[in-house]
Amino acid sequence: MVREFPDAYGWGISRRQALALLAAFAIPGEAFAETPQSPPKRIAAIDWAMLETLVALGIMPVAATELVQFRKDAVEPVLDSSVADLGLRGSPNLELLRLLRPDLILISPFYVRFEASFRAIAPVLSLPFYNRGEPPYQKAIDAVSALAKALGLEQRGREVVAEQSALVEETRVSLQAFAARPTYLVNIGDARHVRVFGADSMFGDILSRLGLPNAWTDRSRYTFAAPVPIENLAAEPEARIVVISDIPVEARNGLRNSMIWQSLQPVRSGRVLMLGNINPYGGISAAARFTRLFKTAMLSSGERP
Repeated sequence: MVREFPDAYGWGISRRQALALLAAFAIPGEAFAETPQSPPKRIAAIDWAMLETLVALGIMPVAATELVQFRKDAVEPVLDSSVADLGLRGSPNLELLRLLRPDLILISPFYVRFEASFRAIAPVLSLPFYNRGEPPYQKAIDAVSALAKALGLEQRGREVVAEQSALVEETRVSLQAFAARPTYLVNIGDARHVRVFGADSMFGDILSRLGLPNAWTDRSRYTFAAPVPIENLAAEPEARIVVISDIPVEARNGLRNSMIWQSLQPVRSGRVLMLGNINPYGGISAAARFTRLFKTAMLSSGERP
């Protein structure tokens, strides 16, 4: 007879089931050689890219972090009002997380310092998206497949990957005529600085997959302060500038009066495109949103190939 025992969250499982579940979720990434017999149902997402991946598979988390900011910065996917807010990504509310009794917690290597605390609450799945100097798009695709396998949703995972692949290919074909001109992908920080996205960003990675050259050949600089002076965008006078996400109100006013901004050849020639908010640290949903918004902006820009 297999002994039943209560776990820390109040429900009973067999010793064999407990050992199988712990083995499945003990090691990030490659630990998922087999799908657990009973896939987890109550899932908390700490990392936003993992949150996007989960919802793309059709599963709404019981909890996630910084929901007000996520809805503003990422826009997609739309989250149910029932999702509990765990507070800041940098200091999630562990007490609330424990009370919610998740049976799986989704993180990325950014949260390694919290991993022991998370594992004391529930099994953890950690998948990489952003490594310095490495393109992240394939990692986002791999995360879909890995999470789908862990949840027993392999068919849905294949569908999500196929849909994204088709979107990128369709967009690549539709934008071939614009491939000769390089593109700057930027966030506007203030009237004097921008954050520029290179090949190691989701936006830059997709840009290259669309067959369009990136005017910024250095690595991305992911910091809370936009570190690149605007005058650096003068290096490629024939480029177009794609502004991703809303420009702060103060910066908008400053740009109108900025001699540096107004003197940039792309600005003078009307080659500045504006995209809506997109999560710069996103996963599959951010990739799809950027692809769609960029395609629409390019095709309606009036730019002559």
